[in-house]
Amino acid sequence: MIDGTTLRAAFGQFPSGVAAVCALVGGEPVGMAVSTFTAVSLDPPLVSVCVRKESRTWRRLREAPSLGVSVLSAGQGGICRSLAMPEGDRFAGVPWVARGSAVLVEDSALQMECRLTGEIDAGDHVIALLGITALTDFPGAEPVVFHRSTFRVLR
Repeated sequence: MIDGTTLRAAFGQFPSGVAAVCALVGGEPVGMAVSTFTAVSLDPPLVSVCVRKESRTWRRLREAPSLGVSVLSAGQGGICRSLAMPEGDRFAGVPWVARGSAVLVEDSALQMECRLTGEIDAGDHVIALLGITALTDFPGAEPVVFHRSTFRVLR
């Protein structure tokens, strides 16, 4: 049997982008950082994120009419750490804008407004399928990459 610590270290060998999934819930911004963001389909336009089943944040976010997905850019590692905090004000010092209930992180590499279209059971996680309803791409922005527990920039 492979223990969680060994598996986490092994998964850390694969670099991934980092995205923020955020929404207004009860008039307040709620959000989380994810490193399991994946493009799924062009037609219809879909992306996915994997979320722990025990996540209290996801339970709140999944009820929002729309979600903001922001692919974080170089220099936004601190924002990722803030949005990953277990307690406290995750949005302290995070520049954001709301479009409807979708909350988007400013200065990110890509911003998408999405709707939850389905969830797939996946062990201790769910795979959330998100339908893209609008997007803004910033081609000159460099994305931040998470690799071996460190934020890096592609060069």
